[in-house]
Amino acid sequence: MLVDSHCHLDMIAEHQDLDEVVGRARRAGVQTMVTISTTLSGWDRVKEIAENYENVWCSVGVHPHEAGPEGQSAPDKLIELAQHPRVVAIGESGLDYHYDNSPRQAQAESFRAHIVAARATGLPLIVHTREADEDTALILREGYEQGPFSCVMHCFSSGMGLAEAALDLGFYISMSGIATFKKAEEIRDVAKMVPADKLLVETDAPYLAPVPRRGKPNEPSYVSYTADSLCETLGLERAELERRTTDNFFRLFSRAARPAEAA
Repeated sequence: MLVDSHCHLDMIAEHQDLDEVVGRARRAGVQTMVTISTTLSGWDRVKEIAENYENVWCSVGVHPHEAGPEGQSAPDKLIELAQHPRVVAIGESGLDYHYDNSPRQAQAESFRAHIVAARATGLPLIVHTREADEDTALILREGYEQGPFSCVMHCFSSGMGLAEAALDLGFYISMSGIATFKKAEEIRDVAKMVPADKLLVETDAPYLAPVPRRGKPNEPSYVSYTADSLCETLGLERAELERRTTDNFFRLFSRAARPAEAA
C-alpha cells in the first residue's frame, strides 16, 4: 500500500474524470490520498472531494502564491475550518521566492499564522518552499521555539542545509517525482540522509509527473514511479519502502484513518 501524501484533486478534476483518477490510483496500490488546499476561497471544493471519496482526506491553508489576496494574518479562520473531520493538516503554506507572486512580507505573515494554527490544532503543517531556504528555516525555527508542532517539507526541492534544519526539529520530508529526474542528484542525496521514520512520498499532482511520465499531467497513481526510484536510491525492497512511508504518513497525519479502520 502506498499513500499520496500531497495532491490537488480539485485541479485534476478540471481536466479529468475524478472517479477514473481515483480508481486508477487504487488499482496502483495507492489507497490513501490527501488533497491539498491552496486558497480559502476554493476550500469548499477541496473539502467536498474529501467528503465524496473514502480514504481521501484534505488540508486547509493558503499557498504562498496566494498570500497577497488571501494570506492569513491570524490563525483563527484556519483553526475554525480545521475542525472539519476530513481535515488532516494545515497548509500548504510557506515561502516562494522563485515567482514572488505575492509580497514576501505577506508570505511570511501568513506562514507564521499557519504555524500557530498547526500548533493550536495539533495537525501537521505542510510547507511549500522554493528558493527561500534560509528564511524558511528561520521562520520554522522561531515558530518551534514558541511551542512545538509537527510538519512536513512537501515536494522537497531545496538544499541539504534546509533538510538538516527541518530534521533537527523532528520534521518529515516528502519526496515527489523530482526524485526521478536525471539531474536531481542533490535531491536523491537528501533522500539518502532522511531517517527511515521521517520519509514520505507524494505526487503534487497535477504537477511534476515522474519519469517515465514526465511532461504529462501527473496523477496519484504515478506515486508508484517515485516509490520505485526511491527503492533504487535507498537500496530497499518495494514492500519495505511502502511500509515505511505508509507508517510514517499515519503517524504524522494522525487524524487520517487507515483504510481498514475507515470502513
